[in-house]
Amino acid sequence: MTTLQVYDPPMCCSTGICGPAVDPKLAQFSADLDWLKSQGVQVQRFNLGHEPGAFTAVEEVKAALQADNTACLPLIRRDNQVVSKGVYPSREQLASWCGVKAVASLPVVSGCCTPGSGCC
Repeated sequence: MTTLQVYDPPMCCSTGICGPAVDPKLAQFSADLDWLKSQGVQVQRFNLGHEPGAFTAVEEVKAALQADNTACLPLIRRDNQVVSKGVYPSREQLASWCGVKAVASLPVVSGCCTPGSGCC
């Protein structure tokens, strides 16, 4: 089984729909990761603001942070090898890295988190 690890910069949540300024790229990326999971890919996601230990536990991630600070984030590893730094990739790129057939993604409709949703 393919494993994809995403090391995100510090933020309130990984969905991209928190706070006053919704980032549609981040919301789309979250939807694409959910799609990858439905295709059998094991996805692990770490947020520097909430799980700093995950960033120091992997030498490649730690070295990238030391060299580039947070400019290397998001850092994405597939099966323990870095495949991307500094950008959120498209669904097509993710599918290619994980060996699954890409299907067109629907645009994500953004909105605010609701109280109690656990988003923020």
